[in-house]
Amino acid sequence: MSDSRLLRIGTRNSPMALAQVERVRAMLADRHPEVTVDVLSMSTSGDRWHGDLAALGGKEAFTKEVDAALVAGDVDLVVHCVKDVPGDRPAPAGTVLAAYLARDDVRDCLVHPGGLRIDQLPPGTRIGTSAARRMAQLALHWPSLVPVAIRGNANSRLAKLDAGDRYDALLLAFSGLERIGQAARITHPIDVDTMVPAVGSGTLVLQCREDDTSTRDLAVGLGDPRAWRETVAERTMLHILQGNCHSPIAALARTESDGRLGLRARVISVDAKTVLDVHEWAADPITLGTSVAAALLRQGARDLLDLSAHT
Repeated sequence: MSDSRLLRIGTRNSPMALAQVERVRAMLADRHPEVTVDVLSMSTSGDRWHGDLAALGGKEAFTKEVDAALVAGDVDLVVHCVKDVPGDRPAPAGTVLAAYLARDDVRDCLVHPGGLRIDQLPPGTRIGTSAARRMAQLALHWPSLVPVAIRGNANSRLAKLDAGDRYDALLLAFSGLERIGQAARITHPIDVDTMVPAVGSGTLVLQCREDDTSTRDLAVGLGDPRAWRETVAERTMLHILQGNCHSPIAALARTESDGRLGLRARVISVDAKTVLDVHEWAADPITLGTSVAAALLRQGARDLLDLSAHT
């Protein structure tokens, strides 16, 4: 593109979301110096609400205001964490998930003021997390630890930990702490075969209007083919299972050295008494995600997820 143009990017106004937009701005400056970026940041209902996300419709609470600005034409492009994009419904009409950026570290990690690893924590240690996936895997591997619900962005969670009155440690996303410059707080990155990550972990998605071909072309040019294949496999599986923010679903797709795509998926009851695990390989991400979801459903995932939704 040779003509100068303005690109309006919409985002949540949390520190992490703004850092993510800066990553996109830097990529554009490097590859498309003719593009001037204007950022429109906004508060979302999910950021403002401190209760159960289900009352606001789940993960959509973190994206709907930003998506509405995109649909209305107030912005041209939005940047989301894939983890915040609902997996049980399509993108808003008239919009498209145009590109996934190269994936960051997908691991969960422990943040402990005393520098302990998760396997060194004494029984009864209070772990701040609200994710059903994390709570279920805590119960599976470290049943003596006590999950305590926590809300808010990563910065506010760290502040609550530092206050010391309700939480002894936190479980957070490794990549999120890196993005906000708090990687030094990480005391124990947990391997992905023990704590299987959330669908879309470590991945940012660029969303634009479907008919805005110039913006779509810009977004596609920033995308990473490997991240695209892996994320499509994971989200295909999630969509078929109709997973939402209360679903104890974990998954990680990885590209093998021979080019095949592997997808490890886990559905687990919150008490960890039932664990469904599937690991399959295929060349096509949609085929792979569909096959893994079907295998989980054959093992009884539907009943387990329905039960989790009502507990």
